[in-house]
Amino acid sequence: MPGKETRLSRLFNRNENAVIIAADHGEFDGPIPGMIEIDKTLAKIDPGVDAVLLSPGMVSRATALYGAKGAPLAVMRLNWSTTYCFGWDYREAGTCTVVSAAEAVRMGADIALVSLTLKTGSEERDAHNVEVFSELRQGCHQLGLPVIGEYFPPADRELSPDELHDQVRIGCRILAELGADCIKTFHTNRFPDVVAGCPIPIFGLGAEKMPTQLDALALARREIDEGARGVVFGRNAIQVPDPPAFQRALCDVVKRGMAPEEAAKKHSLKN
Repeated sequence: MPGKETRLSRLFNRNENAVIIAADHGEFDGPIPGMIEIDKTLAKIDPGVDAVLLSPGMVSRATALYGAKGAPLAVMRLNWSTTYCFGWDYREAGTCTVVSAAEAVRMGADIALVSLTLKTGSEERDAHNVEVFSELRQGCHQLGLPVIGEYFPPADRELSPDELHDQVRIGCRILAELGADCIKTFHTNRFPDVVAGCPIPIFGLGAEKMPTQLDALALARREIDEGARGVVFGRNAIQVPDPPAFQRALCDVVKRGMAPEEAAKKHSLKN
């Protein structure tokens, strides 16, 4: 079984920035537009991306996508949090383990993603969330599985830009100190400060669906220009007219430094 460093080097192939496509939205939102049928959702992922973020129930259905040599890596989400169930208006950011590290390895995961939410309003719940993260991180590292720590503030849509930045800046450093290998989090209004205070690679997420595909490519460009080592895009990479074409454009922007406008033209993106 490849070790942690080998798997990370595959993610950052040839020291390039990485593109991860998130396809796990159904684990929290149920069937949403563009991701109603799992098999059709997986068919929208271009094999040239570096990795795909999957829920445990999707992994066995996605072997044709990630099982071949040179195919994208399988990133499996190991814990579940009410933070992501936007439609049900949960407020407490409760977290639980869904899949152990050992089970994730047996199921074929190459990399684990473990989320962490703090400032929930309860010190006891914050400590529990750290405990869940730490136990999963320890189990993953014992088996050579790298861990992407995901910092996601509670009620993120209600925070001011400065409040979001402060939570992300501190949360990313906490994740690094707790032993994460990489981090997935929000792009903030002072993102270079987040990167400067964190000793491990950070992936910028796509968050809300952008008005146009060019806007989404421009967000990815800003994240990379401000220090991100890659992006994790879901809605912006799948809920589009031609997902594989957009993902190829995203790879050109993130991995090869192409201007968003040039990439959009090259791949005939239309909005």
